[in-house]
Amino acid sequence: MPRERAAAAHCLLVALCFVSYGACDVAGGAGSVNALPGGTGSRAAPSFDAATPRNVTALVGKSAYLSCRVRNLGNRTVSWIRHRDLHILTVGGYTYTSDQRFQASHSPQTDDWTLQVKWAQQRDAGVYECQVSTQPVRSFFVTLHVVDCDEIYQRMYSDGVPSARILGGPDLHVDIGSTINLTCLIQFSPEPPAYIFWYHEDEVSGRKQVISYDSSRGGVSVVTEKGAATTSYLLVQDATPADSGRYSCAPSNAELASVRVHVLNGERPAAMQTGSAGLSDSWVCVVTLLAAVALHTAVLHTQLTS
Repeated sequence: MPRERAAAAHCLLVALCFVSYGACDVAGGAGSVNALPGGTGSRAAPSFDAATPRNVTALVGKSAYLSCRVRNLGNRTVSWIRHRDLHILTVGGYTYTSDQRFQASHSPQTDDWTLQVKWAQQRDAGVYECQVSTQPVRSFFVTLHVVDCDEIYQRMYSDGVPSARILGGPDLHVDIGSTINLTCLIQFSPEPPAYIFWYHEDEVSGRKQVISYDSSRGGVSVVTEKGAATTSYLLVQDATPADSGRYSCAPSNAELASVRVHVLNGERPAAMQTGSAGLSDSWVCVVTLLAAVALHTAVLHTQLTS
């Protein structure tokens, strides 16, 4: 029965192609798919949203979603057709193929008609046609690309070599008793690192050890956010001079990155890179501005009294 329904639906669509006009009008043809001709009445004609993506990329084994946004559809029907074999996949919300990986969905509150391809395979790649049953029928084309993990790996590596860096280096100065907050950014990696180790090296003794989050010191925590770029945050509370030294972030898939941390007891070196240094700079600006205003006022007063 599905084969008979598919054949009937195909005959209906072919007939619509040749009624009155003699041929289908598609994207790139005589008329634009985004400006469909209206009827003689006041009702607006169906139109495609030009902002809808025409290229979709999916991973092998994952679902692919092809969107078709039709405004002012009215009582017309939306169908999805696979161009490789001109196979009608869906008509409205009905599936006209024995391959149950294909499914059409539509929410009554939206203009979107989405074709879902479950467990996409590379053979599913190609052009798909979203067709509206106007006279003549009008079409919107979406190209599906299906790639495997090896392709993704190669693409990401072509953009750059996986790398890690700690923001704000190479030297950071913090006040005694404050919190050391280090941020390690891992980029250009085909996948998030399996693990990230943090090291602390005392530059006086040369002793280097993995930072332990459950050590007797306490107040040490790490927060890692994985994604296209992975970020790892190291927080060391109540900093003491013993916490000074070199800190390194070592992800599993990139070279380690390091920064020197100086825990200060009231000192204010000129090269300090802290919020307090920025605040001091701000005060310098304020004092300079006030001095300029006072000078301007004095000059103006002199001119008025002379």
